[in-house]
Amino acid sequence: MEEKDILQEEAVAEETTEESATEETPIEEIAQETPLEESDSTKETASRDKKAEKAAKKQAKADKKGDALKEQIATLEDKVKRQLAEFENFRNRTEKEKQAMFETGAKSIIEKVLPVIDNFERGLATVPEDKKEDPFVDGINKVYKQLMTELEAAGVKPIEAVGKEFDPNLHNAVMQVANDELESGTVAQELQKGYTYRDTVVRHSMVAVVE
Repeated sequence: MEEKDILQEEAVAEETTEESATEETPIEEIAQETPLEESDSTKETASRDKKAEKAAKKQAKADKKGDALKEQIATLEDKVKRQLAEFENFRNRTEKEKQAMFETGAKSIIEKVLPVIDNFERGLATVPEDKKEDPFVDGINKVYKQLMTELEAAGVKPIEAVGKEFDPNLHNAVMQVANDELESGTVAQELQKGYTYRDTVVRHSMVAVVE
């Protein structure tokens, strides 16, 4: 073969090699670039996952804190309700004790006033008929009636006795008498008047009961 032909063949071979290299280069570049693109996408996904996980942990922590606050609030509300209930019970108990003390004090005063009423009644009972219009006697009678009116307004009432069936809760029997007009166990005579204060006996009636 001539030298000229050999040189032409070598030139053609070089051109073919260059063309092949030129055509294959984009494929190699794509092959080299694709892993990089996939790596960046993976990093972005991992970053998003980390952010989501971090946000979830933060939310879980906030929820836990919120639950703890709710529980604390519920405990405090329960404590306040208990204290209010205890205070209400204390107030009611104090009111009852105060009322009981008032009742005791009132009964004590009434017991001391009753002998004065007895003396008024005994004194007025001894006044002769012709002296009842006397100004002095009339004045004493008015004072007695005023006293009884004020006591009644305060809740003090005399106990009914004569003609009523004997009641040990109201009457104190000191003697028995014979009486054909009344049934046995009936109060025939009142020796000392009894009184109640707001439905509570201050002094029992002292009575004589039919046999």
